[in-house]
Amino acid sequence: MTEKILVVDDEKSIVDVIAYAFKREGYSVETAYNGQEALNKIESFKPHVMIIDVMMPVMNGHEVCKKLDNRENLGIVMLTAKNDIVDKIVGLELGADDYITKPFDIREILARVKSLIRRLNKTSSEAEETDIQIKDMKIILNQRKVIIKGKELELTPKEFDLFVHLVSHIDRVYTRDNLLDLIWGMEYIGGTRTVDIHIQRLRKKLGKPYEDIIQTVYRVGYKAIGQVYED
Repeated sequence: MTEKILVVDDEKSIVDVIAYAFKREGYSVETAYNGQEALNKIESFKPHVMIIDVMMPVMNGHEVCKKLDNRENLGIVMLTAKNDIVDKIVGLELGADDYITKPFDIREILARVKSLIRRLNKTSSEAEETDIQIKDMKIILNQRKVIIKGKELELTPKEFDLFVHLVSHIDRVYTRDNLLDLIWGMEYIGGTRTVDIHIQRLRKKLGKPYEDIIQTVYRVGYKAIGQVYED
């Protein structure tokens, strides 16, 4: 299968360079020049990865992420001219999988996107056929779905990968560095804070009492437990 890349930036010269590089590597590529156009292309093109600039007219990159109702297997790499950790953390909280600061080397974007696609494909292909059930929560691995009492949660690819890894190894304690290496597979902007942000978002989406499946191990990291307790 040819992976599909959506490139979004209001600077045509940047779009052209990135699009050309990925087409040359054999990817299917579509382009957009503002946030609203990006949302339309996501609906029609259904890309595997979106490379999107933060600062754009009509709708910026962060606003696009907010409007995505169902991420499914869409990986997001954000481009920014800002070298500000707060700006990067905002993107991560909104579901970005990676961040690259302008000016960039096109080889870095290629490497980062290829790494992201490998991780998405690896998680999908290595998932066991046996679903995971904890009380009224079911994880359907081959469909990458988490369903609680009949309602599907809207998880980003990284949130799903992180949650599945923890609940597949009940009571095993992982440090933040362990999880960063296992789930992100590379030195990641924001460091171990990235893991904490994703855990916080996961707990919020799981809601009570399922948020308690993910336990904090004081001064160490996190683990999952195989049961929940109703109030």
